[in-house]
Amino acid sequence: MELRDIEIFLTLAEELHFGRTAERLRITPSRVSHVIKKQERRIGAPLFERTSRTVRLTPVGERLYRTLRPAYRQIVEGIEEVTASVRDVQGTLTFGSMGPQGWMVAGIVDRFRERHPAVRLVHLDLNPIDPLTPLRSGETDVAHLWLPVREPDITVGPITHTSPVVVGMAATHPFAGREALCLEDFGDLTLMAHRSPIPASMEEAFQPFRTPSGRPVARGPVVSSWDDQLKAATAGEAVVVCPAEAARFYPWPNVVYLPVRDAPPVRWAFAWRAGNNDPLIRALADAVPEVTA
Repeated sequence: MELRDIEIFLTLAEELHFGRTAERLRITPSRVSHVIKKQERRIGAPLFERTSRTVRLTPVGERLYRTLRPAYRQIVEGIEEVTASVRDVQGTLTFGSMGPQGWMVAGIVDRFRERHPAVRLVHLDLNPIDPLTPLRSGETDVAHLWLPVREPDITVGPITHTSPVVVGMAATHPFAGREALCLEDFGDLTLMAHRSPIPASMEEAFQPFRTPSGRPVARGPVVSSWDDQLKAATAGEAVVVCPAEAARFYPWPNVVYLPVRDAPPVRWAFAWRAGNNDPLIRALADAVPEVTA
C-alpha cells in the first residue's frame, strides 16, 4: 500500500465523506473511491459501509485505522525532520583529494551536493607526499586519505572504496616486460623517499620497508610531489608504487604500470581533525553508501 493511498484511507476515516476527503486532499471523489476499493480488494473485506447518506468504518476498517494512524504519523514526522535538517545544513566545506581519487568519489560528492544545495563545497588537490599537513593546518576541513591513518589528532570516517596496487616504472626497466609483480620483488627495486615524512603505517600501505621474507626495500631519490615521482620513474632512478587509477589518469608513453598480485587493496576514507564537530563534515560522511567496494 503506497503512502498516498494510506493518506487517502486515513483522511476518509476521519471525514467519513468522499467529497470532503477529496477536497481536503485536492483530488477527485472518484480517485478516493478507486483507492478505497483497491484497498478493500487487497485486504479482502470492506473497510467502509456506504449508504446514500452516510459513510462509516466497518470493524475491519476501524482496526486498520488504529494500526495505520500512528505508523503513518511517524513516517511523516520522520520525513519532515530529515527534510528540515537538510535545509538547515549550509555554509562552506573545504575538501581535499589526490588526483584521480577525486574522480573516484565523484558520486559521493554529487550525492552530498544534491542533499545540501545550500552548501558551498570547495574541492582542493592534496599532495600525496604530504597529505596530512593541509588537514592539520586547517587549509582543508576534510581530507580523502588512504588507510591506515593511526594519528591521534585525526578522525577517520567511512570507507569510500578500495584501490589495487600497481608499480609504475620506466619502459626500459628490467621488470617492465613482466605481466605482474609480487611483494617479494620489491627487494630488487628502488622506491621513492619522501621529503615530507609520512606516518610509517601509511607509507607501508604502498611502500613496505621489507619484503615478506624480510629483505629490506631500498629507498632512492627524494621526491616532494607526484610529478617528481613520475619523472624519477621515467629516468629509471626508482619505481613509483601507487593506486591502480594512476595507470588510467597518467598514461605516460615511457611508463609501464604492473599490478602487484599479492598486495592487499588499499582502502580510502574521509578524515578530519579530531574534535571537529562541524555538521557539514558529518553530512559529507553520511553521503557515503553503507555498502562500498
